[in-house]
Amino acid sequence: MIPELGNFALILAFLLSILLSVIPMVGAERGNLLWINLARPLSSGVFVFLSISLLILGYSFVADDFSVQFVANHSNTMLPIYYKITAVWGGHEGSFLFWTWMLGGWMLAVCIFSKAMPDEFVARVLSVMGMLCVGYILFMLATSNPFDRVLPLSPEDGADLNAALQDFAFIIHPPSLYMGYVGFSVVFAFAIAALISGRLDAAWARWCRPWANAAWAILTLGLSLGSWWAYYELGWGGWWAWDPVENPPMITWLLGAAMIHSLAATEKRGVFKSWTVLLAIMAFASSLLGTFITRSGLLTSVHAFATDPTRGVYILVFLALIIGASLILYAVRAPSLRSEFGFGSLSREVFLLSNNLILVVASAAILLGTLYPIVYQAMTGGELISVGPPYFNAIFFPLMAILAVLMAVGPISRWKKTSPEHLRAQLAKVAIAAVVLGVLIPVLLTLELPLGVIATTILSFWIVFSMLKDIRSKIANKPTVVAGLRSLPLSYLGMTLAHFGFVITMAGACLSSIYSIERSVLLQAGESTDLGAYNFRFEGTRPVQGPNFIADEAVVVVSRGGEFYKNLYPQKRLYTASGTPTSHMGIDGRFLRDLFTTLGDQRENGAWSMTVYVKPFVRWVWIGTIFIAFGGILAASDKRYRQFKVKQAQKLARMAGPVAGNKKSSPVMTSGMDAGGSGA
Repeated sequence: MIPELGNFALILAFLLSILLSVIPMVGAERGNLLWINLARPLSSGVFVFLSISLLILGYSFVADDFSVQFVANHSNTMLPIYYKITAVWGGHEGSFLFWTWMLGGWMLAVCIFSKAMPDEFVARVLSVMGMLCVGYILFMLATSNPFDRVLPLSPEDGADLNAALQDFAFIIHPPSLYMGYVGFSVVFAFAIAALISGRLDAAWARWCRPWANAAWAILTLGLSLGSWWAYYELGWGGWWAWDPVENPPMITWLLGAAMIHSLAATEKRGVFKSWTVLLAIMAFASSLLGTFITRSGLLTSVHAFATDPTRGVYILVFLALIIGASLILYAVRAPSLRSEFGFGSLSREVFLLSNNLILVVASAAILLGTLYPIVYQAMTGGELISVGPPYFNAIFFPLMAILAVLMAVGPISRWKKTSPEHLRAQLAKVAIAAVVLGVLIPVLLTLELPLGVIATTILSFWIVFSMLKDIRSKIANKPTVVAGLRSLPLSYLGMTLAHFGFVITMAGACLSSIYSIERSVLLQAGESTDLGAYNFRFEGTRPVQGPNFIADEAVVVVSRGGEFYKNLYPQKRLYTASGTPTSHMGIDGRFLRDLFTTLGDQRENGAWSMTVYVKPFVRWVWIGTIFIAFGGILAASDKRYRQFKVKQAQKLARMAGPVAGNKKSSPVMTSGMDAGGSGA
């Protein structure tokens, strides 16, 4: 009976979503305040009933109710309680309910944090999000109901959760990834609401920026956690495989990065309005595309839910309808989105546009490499082809190097027009210092001339020194450094922190790929192998009993310079319920390097296959992403985004007007200013 209550709550959420998608939208068009004011309570109701549905599904897992088919397929009586709870998002049906609940949570957040915006605009935003809820819940009720029963004879025990997902990272990785993914639905809804209302202006950009920054920052954490999980759980020693299921979140992240930079130009200067809206639509479309790839059954991956392809057809039709309608609306409104404000060929606007183009080209290249094997297989009747890391690396890394060069120039340049003399004065010493240190440090430390390391070090110093130079110029008139830093807006500090995180991640990725070494060996008890400065001695294995697995655990004694350094304990596990074998790595993680060991299979002579790695700087990849994510959250918390004054908008128009040859504001911009002023 309890699972039926969860299904009933899902149906009620569906009905409320229909009302939300229609009544506030019509009310906004007709100016009906009663219907407009229904947007917030309807959104709250959708979230409440989705929460009830999700809690009941979680209870079914905890209570081992194997009459629920989804529970029977993804749980077991021996599964630890924390994995029973997180198994809710361990399969297709539950993960999609969790995804939709996240959308409801973002809707509730819009209700709470949109008090400064016009109610008419908020009603349209929530109505668009309600339409998405209708599509998602209908998909679950029609094809993927998590409360379907196994009757009349339900199994006594469950099949078990995927062994690779029985890990701590799985508890936090999908929620953060989904939350970031779904967060772009908010930005999409803002863009569609602005297109419908015709008020796509600086006020809209300022309202939109914190939501875009927050979604992008959370998606950064989700990607980072997924990379970390793949690194220590899958046992191949890498942190990014260009997996076709990993790639769509990366595409969304790149498009999101382009969008938050474009939003800055739209807010500050009223330019790139149509481009910013298009990026919002593209970022949301890529999140739906990732959902299609993961759930269509086209791919077999540890990340994928390989299910009935008819579900993929539904998602594909839904994607075509939503994105098709959005692009039609965009095309209709495009003539009114033309910017009236100009800028010079050497300006911050140009550098931001260049940044955008690089990020979009990178995302397009990843999309091509991801979809090409799928399309090729469909066109050839099943012939398989793969696009691997060589393709992605050959395109992605040069583009990121160009982006790193622009990252130092953009913040120092000026809006509207920047003189070459200004850039030369700001960056000449920075460039000299970056080149000198970038060459000397690697050469002195390695006594070699490693060109890849030198290029990475030069780019890192180039960005860091330019940031320090920019900060120094901004706080030059303050009495103390601390007072100067406190005077800087949070949006600027967040940008700086995110750029610094990019430097750390870039350095970690490049240096780790260059300096990592590995060796695969067969060792009997008492034998050892050398790798770099370390000796790995295999002492044998011992049995280990886990809560729902048995394992052979190796004892690997690591020494350096003939002295004991560390014991590592890789395992070969067998999950008893499903009979699935997995490996558990032995890792010693430090700031400057990781020692990494895997235990393979035992051979007839008693020897075990093992792989040992020494991976310098690999931790920097994830440390950098923490800075990036924190920078995004810091920027999103800037109170200025919620305090758009009329006089600020008028100042923007006065600043932009002369370059365009027109000192008057456009009607669209003026109406947006009034809305921003009344809502502040």
